[in-house]
Amino acid sequence: MADRVDVAELLNKVVDLNASDMHMLVGEPPTLRIHGHLHRLEEYGELNPEQTEQFMRDISPPRAQAELEEVQGSDFGYTFGERARFRVSIFMQKGTVAINMRLIPFKLLSFEEIGLDKRLQRLLYAPRGLFLVTGPTGSGKTTTLATMIDYINEHRDCHIITIEDPIEYYHTPKKSIISQREVGNDVPSFAMGVIKALRQDPDVILVGEMRDLATISAAITAAETGHLVFSTLHTTGAARTVDRIVDVFPFDQQEQIRTQLSGNLICVLSQLLLPKRDGNGRVAVFETMIATPAIQHLIREKKTYSIFSAIQTGSQLGMNTLDHSLWDRYQRGLIDKNEMLRAAEKPEELLEKLGEKMPEVKAK
Repeated sequence: MADRVDVAELLNKVVDLNASDMHMLVGEPPTLRIHGHLHRLEEYGELNPEQTEQFMRDISPPRAQAELEEVQGSDFGYTFGERARFRVSIFMQKGTVAINMRLIPFKLLSFEEIGLDKRLQRLLYAPRGLFLVTGPTGSGKTTTLATMIDYINEHRDCHIITIEDPIEYYHTPKKSIISQREVGNDVPSFAMGVIKALRQDPDVILVGEMRDLATISAAITAAETGHLVFSTLHTTGAARTVDRIVDVFPFDQQEQIRTQLSGNLICVLSQLLLPKRDGNGRVAVFETMIATPAIQHLIREKKTYSIFSAIQTGSQLGMNTLDHSLWDRYQRGLIDKNEMLRAAEKPEELLEKLGEKMPEVKAK
C-alpha cells in the first residue's frame, strides 16, 4: 500500500457509495457509514499515524491545523470539486490524528423528498418567530433547515442571514439574497453572529445550533424583535425542547423566558432517521408541534407535560406525534416493525394497533 492516501480517490468512493460519514483512525482501515451501518475499506489496510496526519494536512485550512495544535480538535467545511461538500471534524485520539467527514450533498431536497408535511410551508411566511428543528446528531436537521431556507429563497424577497459552524449547504440567491457566515471565519461565535445580524437588515436568520445561554437568548430576542429565526437543538420531542430551553436560564429568569417563548415560538419539528425496510437508505419520521394559543398557554403555565395531548388533537392543523409518523411509515412498508417499536414513545399503543401485547417481564 502507498504511504499516502489519495484524497480524491477515497472521497470519490465515499460519494459513489453514498456514505453518510467516513472515519479515519490509526490502526483501522478507512471506514464508511452506509445506510446506518459501518463498512471497512479493507483494501486500504490499517492506517498509520503518518497517513492520517498527511490526509488531515491535505484537506485542512491553516486555521483548523492551528486549532488542532492548540485545543486538539477543529471543525470546518471542505468542498470536493463539483461532487460534494463535507463537514469535517479533526481531533486527537491516543496521541494520533483522527478524522470524521460527513457528506453534505450539493442537491437541496424538496419537502416531498424529505417527507415533510407541505402544510408547514405556510409557517415559512411568518413575519417573525422562532422555528426549531430538533433531534439527535445525524438525524437530518441541517438538511431539513436547508430545504426550508431554499423554499423561502424561492418564494419570498428576503434578506436571509445564516450563521453556521461550518457552512454546509451553499445557497444561490433566487428571489431572496443570502449572506452565509461561518463561525471562526466570518464571525467569532453563534451569539455574536445573531447580535451583529440584527444590524444587517435581515428578515430571516438561521442559527446553526443553539448550544449555550448566550446564543439561545440572542435567538429569542431576534425572534421577538421582528425576525423569523430558525435553529436546532439536540433534543427529542417538543415538550423536552421547551423544558431544555427554559432550564438553560438561571432560575430567576425562567418565568420571563417561558413568557417570551410562549409568545414567539412558531413550531418545534423533532425528527429521527431510521433505516428503510429494504436496506436501501433511510427515512425520516417527525413529531410536529405548532404553537397554537392552547400550546402557548401550556408553555406559560409550566404544563409542558400536556403538550403531547395537544399535539394528538391538533392533527387537522398539521400536527402529529412521533408515533403517528412511525405508524404511517410502517403501514407504507418503509420501516419494519422492530424499528417502529424501537423508536416509539409509546410502543405499547402501537402494539395494540397491531393486535399484540408488550412481552411480559417474568419475575426471577
